[in-house]
Amino acid sequence: MTIRQIFITAALLFGTLTTMAEDYPTIDPYLVAKNAEGGEETGTSVSGSAPLSVNFYANPQNAEGWSAYYEWRFTLQHLNGSEESSPYLIRYEEDTEVTFTVAGFHKIVCYAVFTRGDERYEYTEEYWTTEKDPLTVSISESRLEMPNAFSPNDDTINDYYQAKGTQHGSNGPQSIIEFEAHIFNRWGQKLYTWTDCYTYKAGWDGKHNGKPVKQGVYFCVVKAKGADGREFNIRTDVNLLRDHIEDSGFNTTE
Repeated sequence: MTIRQIFITAALLFGTLTTMAEDYPTIDPYLVAKNAEGGEETGTSVSGSAPLSVNFYANPQNAEGWSAYYEWRFTLQHLNGSEESSPYLIRYEEDTEVTFTVAGFHKIVCYAVFTRGDERYEYTEEYWTTEKDPLTVSISESRLEMPNAFSPNDDTINDYYQAKGTQHGSNGPQSIIEFEAHIFNRWGQKLYTWTDCYTYKAGWDGKHNGKPVKQGVYFCVVKAKGADGREFNIRTDVNLLRDHIEDSGFNTTE
């Protein structure tokens, strides 16, 4: 039986639970993460693509006048099912922020100890084993594809050469933590480089030194790395179609 359980049992026996509970320190941890649309997701679990920044809050209650110790522990279950028993990260703040860059199922617990004189209340291993489920962050496996054509004609559709689905959130790149792409012309001259595969307008706009290049075939080389360790080495032709009209039935992302 934990100290917390002993305290509550005694309070029930003597009929003083309501009074004592007012002075009883507790924690109720939660997390806040930004979703793909830029909004915030609050709760005890979240799923997303790396890199994913998450804020963790111990959320202590009735802790005024108590000395508090916090210890956040982060463990990982890999995509293949293997699980690490020891924490790969420990933080000691009441609230902390972590950016997740490794694919898998992350479990997070917050150990807390409150002391006041001779009084002591603990929320440690036994509490998280028997009374509370860990917070969880699930990071997906990596995905990255590049199209073979685009149409920089200022119609807001496929105006940039970029990773497939960049404009469409969940259909785009997934758990890519390193990215670098280069555009070359047919003579091997490098025309453009970019390192962001997530942001709309991050990509080639069909210009070199501020001037539009001619319609034709160019070449793209991409090196990238996923949160699951997967490495991407993509080489593809790029068809630049300046006079292309999107409703003609030609799909520039296939």
